[in-house]
Amino acid sequence: MKRYIALFFLLACFSSIAHAQSEPPYGMSELEAYSIFYDNYRQGEYDMALQFGGWMLEKKPRTIEGYGNFELSKQYDRLKRIFTELAEEQSDPALKESYLDSALFVMDDALETFSDEEIDKFEWRFEKGQFYQRYSSSIEGGMDKALEMYEQLFQEDPERFTEAADGYYARLLLNEYVNSEEREKALGMIETIEPIGGEEVTKAIREAQDEIFSDPVERIEFLEGELAESPDNEETLIELADLYERQDMRSKAIETAQKLYELNPNFENTKKLADYAKADAQYELANQYLKEALDKTDDNKAKRDITLEIANTHQNLDQFQEARRFARQAIDLDPNWGEPYLTIASIYAQTVSQCTENRKIDRDDRRVYWLVMDYLDRARQVDSSVENKVQNQYNTYEPVAPTTQDKFFRGWEEGNEISIDGSKHECYSWINESTRVR
Repeated sequence: MKRYIALFFLLACFSSIAHAQSEPPYGMSELEAYSIFYDNYRQGEYDMALQFGGWMLEKKPRTIEGYGNFELSKQYDRLKRIFTELAEEQSDPALKESYLDSALFVMDDALETFSDEEIDKFEWRFEKGQFYQRYSSSIEGGMDKALEMYEQLFQEDPERFTEAADGYYARLLLNEYVNSEEREKALGMIETIEPIGGEEVTKAIREAQDEIFSDPVERIEFLEGELAESPDNEETLIELADLYERQDMRSKAIETAQKLYELNPNFENTKKLADYAKADAQYELANQYLKEALDKTDDNKAKRDITLEIANTHQNLDQFQEARRFARQAIDLDPNWGEPYLTIASIYAQTVSQCTENRKIDRDDRRVYWLVMDYLDRARQVDSSVENKVQNQYNTYEPVAPTTQDKFFRGWEEGNEISIDGSKHECYSWINESTRVR
């Protein structure tokens, strides 16, 4: 009642009428008063609009004779805006607070006056919470009241609340639970919003979980409990796998990654198993998963990276011809990337080591290093970012390339083309490329 009186006290400030009344001022008809109210509202003449529209709050007319499109709920919305706009104009804090209080009265009165069929009460209460939040510096306990309203709305309709403003209010309420150390409320909210929240909500959930479970061991125990109830929950498995890895619980991390792959053999889960296999030097298994992952992505950069990984694993298995084949495929996917050229250079250099494993290196072996340096040059030409790597490898291979004496005894003249094939040593037959004397 106190607020109701305050409202009409404000009305009296802008009217020649000194008391609240349920009829239009100056003996006007309802249609005349409404018309003047609406015209002044549209023009932003809010003081005058209040003088001719305040009676509607008291009488609450559902219809006005002579105007078939009248809707009382729209007038409440307009009066709410009028009081809010007038509050914005005030420099006197006390007067601003009075206007804000009047706007709140309009919202409360609307919720009491109208049925669920006449207005969206969820929306009106949401706006009331937003109002408390927006003017929290002018309304005593405003932010607490906003959060209380948001909490009620979340409990009433979690999905609608969570989806509002791309999850902003859900994140706000969750952060409040975390900051207030209301752990059970936070965990309960996370469980509810995780399946329905978008990217930003998911990010907020992860941050909240990190805050709640600052001890990763405690977080692992919690997630393991969650997994016992929902063993096929991918989100839980993904987070557990990450935590196991960070805690050096590698066998559990691999076991969890395998479970994820069985549930959903998508690109990410397949690639994770490939990474574990590579780290354990299980190159055949790694290639199996890498080739599978290659077919599960349309991203060109991912394809080129995986293709080169396959080349490297074949190289680790001394399968040089296959290694070169995949390195060439990586070049096809990105001709301006220097790494595949470096890989081919490395493959040819490793071939020399394999070919001379049980014998002394000779002049015909050494000429392969010219081909190695050809690929180093190509890497540098297409990709300046590999310059340092190229120079370091040049420093390795130049000293073992054919010497002046080698060239003299073989009759190799600078610029002459030389085939690297099986004509001198069978183990180079698969290379079947040409280089030039340097």
